[in-house]
Amino acid sequence: MYSIIYITTSEASESKKIAITLLNEKLVACINIIPHINSLYLWKGEIEEDEESILIAKTRTYKVDQVIKRVEEIHSYETPCILQLEVKKGSEGYLQWMEDELEK
Repeated sequence: MYSIIYITTSEASESKKIAITLLNEKLVACINIIPHINSLYLWKGEIEEDEESILIAKTRTYKVDQVIKRVEEIHSYETPCILQLEVKKGSEGYLQWMEDELEK
């Protein structure tokens, strides 16, 4: 019923741009931004290292496909990291708040 979407971006300003777009379009109820992380990853067979930013978006599960599509449209990366994590439980008040905000 509810999901968290984990997204990495090139920097905090890109995270904020994506967050505002998703909130304005009511695709998510809330986004947390972690402005600076170190990422090491494989890219085309080579180890890469970059500084990135993380978005943690909370939404209803039925909106996840729309979120993924929208992020892919506006993201600067060729292959952005966009991962869905299903929420099995949460505080009733918070989940109700999310539902209320996304259904307005």
